[in-house]
Amino acid sequence: MFVPITQKRETMETQPIRFFHRGQVREVSGAPITRTVLQYLREDARCTGTKEGCAEGDCGACTVVLGELGDDGEVAFKAVNACIQFLPTLDGKALITVEDLRQADGALHPVQEAMVECHGSQCGFCTPGFVMSLWALYQRHVPAGDKPSRQTICDALTGNLCRCTGYRPIIEAGQRMMSLPAPKTDRLDPRAIADTLRALRRDETFHYSADGQHFHAPRTATDFAAIKAAEPGIRILAGSTDVGLWVTKQFRELGNLLYVGQVDELRGIAQRDGAIEIGAAVSLERAYAALNEAHPELEEMWKRFASLPIRNAGTLGGNIANGSPIGDSMPALIALGAEVVLRHGDNKRTLPLEDLYLAYQKTAMAPGEFVAALRVPLKAAQGGRQHFRTYKLSKRFDEDISAVCAAFSVGVEDGTVREARIAFGGMAATPKRASHAEAALLGKPWDETTATAAMRALADDYQPLTDMRATAAYRMRGAANLLYRFWLETRDGALPAAAVNVRAAGAGEPAATAATATVA
Repeated sequence: MFVPITQKRETMETQPIRFFHRGQVREVSGAPITRTVLQYLREDARCTGTKEGCAEGDCGACTVVLGELGDDGEVAFKAVNACIQFLPTLDGKALITVEDLRQADGALHPVQEAMVECHGSQCGFCTPGFVMSLWALYQRHVPAGDKPSRQTICDALTGNLCRCTGYRPIIEAGQRMMSLPAPKTDRLDPRAIADTLRALRRDETFHYSADGQHFHAPRTATDFAAIKAAEPGIRILAGSTDVGLWVTKQFRELGNLLYVGQVDELRGIAQRDGAIEIGAAVSLERAYAALNEAHPELEEMWKRFASLPIRNAGTLGGNIANGSPIGDSMPALIALGAEVVLRHGDNKRTLPLEDLYLAYQKTAMAPGEFVAALRVPLKAAQGGRQHFRTYKLSKRFDEDISAVCAAFSVGVEDGTVREARIAFGGMAATPKRASHAEAALLGKPWDETTATAAMRALADDYQPLTDMRATAAYRMRGAANLLYRFWLETRDGALPAAAVNVRAAGAGEPAATAATATVA
């Protein structure tokens, strides 16, 4: 039960962090609330197989797997970056590291054996991270008795970087592992782990403190809201994919932390009143999977958003509340007409997502208020056609920050634009709609003349900056060209999507189609 913040901190009883690791329940007390899982593993548990590379969740050398109880009572395994996960967030979970994979009789796990057979390791520094990402994939496919496709393996490895082996033998190991005999004595039996996690489950707020700092993990939204209202300045922690870097890179003191990850009411996804409602604690991976069902045009953005370990840990609510001008979620959500649900105590209010952002990392949230959910409209039945696309310009295809992120939603009826919502990230201090470009489209025929007029109008909407990712001129040219691409893909007689996708065109499309796509 929630203990009022007004009560003296010294009288609040601290509880040990309890989690499953190396075949038994571990209890940790006295560690700083921002001590990372990686620091615990290497310095306290002496499990040095997990490596530190970038300390920002980018290279994957620190990849571990977390096991959590799902709504079905089964354990769901997901790969995450240990270097930016704070130790108290492990409470009630299972932590699986590369040391756990070797079998009781000394035999290697099929994932490890496949890496050996396929020569998937040279220097070996990145290898434990690759092994853990592949083990999480193995655990998802073995129960169903199917084999992941090559693309699925590549998607699972987007968060793991290798500088010497090369990816081909590692991907081949991902294919080979499914053909090897299953472990004879698997110490990581999901049913046994599930039983342990049920015994560790807390019914009330978990409170952990060390060095005068406090970590709260409420179970209910009511308790969460009460803590935030009583201490408006408390830092909300979700997946720590951004906040974690404040500690590992900026060495900041965060003060007290309020963890959203155990609030069941904020972890749900539902459809009601013509919209998908996504709780603030829903992971990016689950959120995008749900959004993609309603809006399949989001699939490429989903797969290109960071990496799988980051999407497994980070939340859509955190990405929205952060207010980053280069957050890839916001342009698409704004173009779709999303609304954000804010809560303060027992009171809730809803406002359009674009109205949440006032200035650089400044939002319209009042002290003590927090993002509770996001509402994204489903596709409406219309007499005309609703065109929706998202695009991302970045130096790498996978796991990279956008220079420009664009989203377009245009409703066309009888050849005329009746509705237009355009939003960009990376072009202003906040994710921002292109009101002048929208005005240039409304009421006009959906043709090249109208599209080029809207392209010119973007100069009245944005004055982008030059930084390490792109120059202002590149951003303006890129934004205009993305609008033109959108028109090319949605005009009458448009090329099929595969024909304008350079990867699809280069992976077996007929030469004439590929050439046409290049010209377009």
